[in-house]
Amino acid sequence: MKLKQLTGIATVFIIAGIALQSPSSTAAGNADSAAVMVDLDYGEEINETCAACHGEFGEGMPDGEYPRLAGLPQGYIAKQLRDFKTRARLNIPMLPYTSERELPEQDLVSVAAYLEQIELPTRLPPIDEDNFDAFARLQQSKRVINIARLDGDIQAGEQLYQKDCSSCHARDGYGKAARQIPPLAGQHSAYLRRQFRKFRSGERLHDDDPDDKELFEEISEAQAHDMLSYLSTLDDG
Repeated sequence: MKLKQLTGIATVFIIAGIALQSPSSTAAGNADSAAVMVDLDYGEEINETCAACHGEFGEGMPDGEYPRLAGLPQGYIAKQLRDFKTRARLNIPMLPYTSERELPEQDLVSVAAYLEQIELPTRLPPIDEDNFDAFARLQQSKRVINIARLDGDIQAGEQLYQKDCSSCHARDGYGKAARQIPPLAGQHSAYLRRQFRKFRSGERLHDDDPDDKELFEEISEAQAHDMLSYLSTLDDG
């Protein structure tokens, strides 16, 4: 797989309705999103600001400070951005970038749509010795993301994941785009660990449901590590 190429002409289309509207979204935001212009070329420009933290291709950072955004469902990204704007989800680094002035609805859905269509390979293609281009190879390597394996009990982690998480995030860990549920496979382990702890402490709500906190309280740190170890293997295929 490779990053989908954009045409030279702005890719513009109408979104009939943006899925997964948050109860915290403003009434104006809900109205605007019903028929908003989405421009992928403009989304790419907006992503230049995001790239300082999330990477040029939305690949995120392995240290878990900034998540991978490439390939996440558009509606999911849009919802998180709206929650940052309304402070329903408090994220200090995002405060300067998610005011209405800095991120109006058109900008929000355009960058979300742009990030969704980025595909990142999990490995480099075989070398073509007859037409080897060192610079092109270097550029290709910048887009490769493969989560490093963790040292936990992978089998135990798989059992726990299939029991508690697969009904929403899918048995293969790649989420359910139609329901705007993000993949866990291919996401940085350190970031997932941080979010798990936030869900357990109640600092962040899982699926906007405060009752979900109990689910995370029942999972120990060791069990969470096993699950992350299992998830770290899912992008190896």
